[in-house]
Amino acid sequence: MAAVDQKAATFTVAGNRLDAAARASRVDYPVLWLGLLSVLYNGILASINHNIMPLSLTHVAASEGLILASAIIYILHKGIYETDLPAFLFLLFTLVVTIYVSLLNRLPFVDHFRNVLIIFCFSGLGGWSNEKTMKLAFRWASLAVLIFLIFEIVSVPFYVSIVHPSDYFANTRGLLPLSYNKTGLFQNALGFPERFSFGIIDHRSSSIFLEQVSLANFCGVIAIYLISMWERISRWDRLLFVATAVLILVTNDTRTMLIFCFACIVGYFIFPKIPKNFNLALMPLIVAAGFLVYTMKPNATGDNFTGRINLTMKKIMELDPLAVLGLSVDRVAEFADSGYVYLIYAATIFGVIAFWLFVCLFPAGRTAAQRRCAHSLSLFIFLNMMIGGTAVFSMKIAGLLWFVVGYMRFHDSPRIRQGRAADVES
Repeated sequence: MAAVDQKAATFTVAGNRLDAAARASRVDYPVLWLGLLSVLYNGILASINHNIMPLSLTHVAASEGLILASAIIYILHKGIYETDLPAFLFLLFTLVVTIYVSLLNRLPFVDHFRNVLIIFCFSGLGGWSNEKTMKLAFRWASLAVLIFLIFEIVSVPFYVSIVHPSDYFANTRGLLPLSYNKTGLFQNALGFPERFSFGIIDHRSSSIFLEQVSLANFCGVIAIYLISMWERISRWDRLLFVATAVLILVTNDTRTMLIFCFACIVGYFIFPKIPKNFNLALMPLIVAAGFLVYTMKPNATGDNFTGRINLTMKKIMELDPLAVLGLSVDRVAEFADSGYVYLIYAATIFGVIAFWLFVCLFPAGRTAAQRRCAHSLSLFIFLNMMIGGTAVFSMKIAGLLWFVVGYMRFHDSPRIRQGRAADVES
């Protein structure tokens, strides 16, 4: 009888392994399309706006809301497991902060909740994704970015005839083009003569993102994906991602992502040797370094590293004491170019602490690949917040960024519910 039970158990284990292998070989199309749409939806809307019918901010908000709602339905259908609780509790805490800030200021303010909802949705989708689905999402997204980038480099008029960024931002954001902008490009992509440049094209490239900042940050997302998945992707995928990243770097004139990509190359060898919890010290170290730069060059200004760092440090030191407790949310729009200050005004000091802990502690750190992902994520976000603003919170960037973080958290271990392994698809 015992022998029969042992054989039955052996067949059950073997059957479960075959089922898991079959699930891993299937493409999860809802996850795939939601991942792709997070990157492509603005480009799709811009094409509709220019070639079919004028759109407004309502259409953009509705599109983003539909993507997030679909992701929430998918995640709730799968269920919330014990290992999903950090993301769920972070979202719940952010909701409490949002209600508190809105009541205190007597106006609805949901910007920060939206940002955290994007993190929750796409880390959840990544956690449920199998490897084949995730690879396809990154491959197709990168290919779309590369194709539109080549269009833009070869012929700006042809690129503009497809998406016309200037019209799109005028209709959906109220950002009317300046009188000297006759190109059809987003005016901030035109740059200026003193700005760092490789001189490949006469403006800062935007590709499918329509504006230059998101394209630059997408290069950082590619770098995080590459060092996390390098050993698991094919040579052709490596070639595609490296070519896309290099072409972005030489046409977008992004100093920050150039430095970040070099840091990732070095980090590929160093990050596995660093404990994951070191990330907790990274944000304080970056802020301390910013303060040191400010004390050495307090009068530095302009669109360069020292100028950007000084701008953020000045705004930190000029913080309204009431803003720390969420009483000055009406001023948040003033700080779109200073990530740390924006986060304080939008989420209170308690929201900043929660965000810092989540970014540092949510990624897994058991394997070398997971530690590469964890360290590069923290460096990408905390460095960006020192010299930039809200770009890392937008769905165009945060979508696939947290998608890969969620995948790396779960891809080698099952979710747990009530002490039992979940029936996973990874």
